[in-house]
Amino acid sequence: MTIQEAKTVAQQLGDIPVNDAKLQAEIQRLNRKSFVSLSQVETLHEWLEDKRLARQLGRVVGESRTGKTMGCDAYRLRHKPKQEPGKPPTVPVVYFQVPQECAAKEFFGLIIKHLKYQVVKGTVPELRDRAVQVLKGCGVEMIILDEADRLKPKTFAEVRDIFDGLELAVILVGTDRLDAVVKRDEQVYNRFRACHRFGKLSGEEFKRTVEVWEKKVLQLPVASNLSSKTMLKTLGEATGGYIGLLDMILREAAIRALKRGLQKIDLEMLKQVAAEYK
Repeated sequence: MTIQEAKTVAQQLGDIPVNDAKLQAEIQRLNRKSFVSLSQVETLHEWLEDKRLARQLGRVVGESRTGKTMGCDAYRLRHKPKQEPGKPPTVPVVYFQVPQECAAKEFFGLIIKHLKYQVVKGTVPELRDRAVQVLKGCGVEMIILDEADRLKPKTFAEVRDIFDGLELAVILVGTDRLDAVVKRDEQVYNRFRACHRFGKLSGEEFKRTVEVWEKKVLQLPVASNLSSKTMLKTLGEATGGYIGLLDMILREAAIRALKRGLQKIDLEMLKQVAAEYK
């Protein structure tokens, strides 16, 4: 289709209707990410806290969209930074996602940038010294590295050395691909041997999670009864127990329902959205 043809179609269909203020506010609310207390997240936080207190290394491993990222970032948020006048901020827990093919220089730059310090140009040893200085100054006790399999092999040695030099708790987060990468180097694997498995939801736990999502996240005017047998079957088949997919499907179904003037998510709407994720 040419640009002119696209313009013609757009003119024929007219402008997209603008949502009224109340509907737009509800859509914005549903688009905001929110922390929901789940038993598996609480268990993860207990494990992370033990590692922080003991200043130990470890791995958090689970399939994609099981909620690892949300859980780890929520743990960081529970350890709020503190700022006193004239002093560097105290940041107990640092969390960030590792970019693709992350070399040592980029890794140290990310630490410095994350802690709100200026990243200066320099060699790897210079950036390493700067990162160590910043970590000490901010009183960092734990570093959580999400998508850690993206670290280049030599960067894993740098991560290990940070622990040796500063006695920080360092946690690598990823899928089974991370396990495969870590196990290639016996020294790295031995240091990060402790592992917490973050699994999928099933059975009563899946049902309870759906109930929590309906009450705490969706908060629609009328109850959708998402934990009913037919609703749960639809959600179970579409999500496979992955909390990330559950969140995406329910938020989108809620937004579509409100746009159509509904007060709740009905089975037809849920099936329509769920079918797109299979």
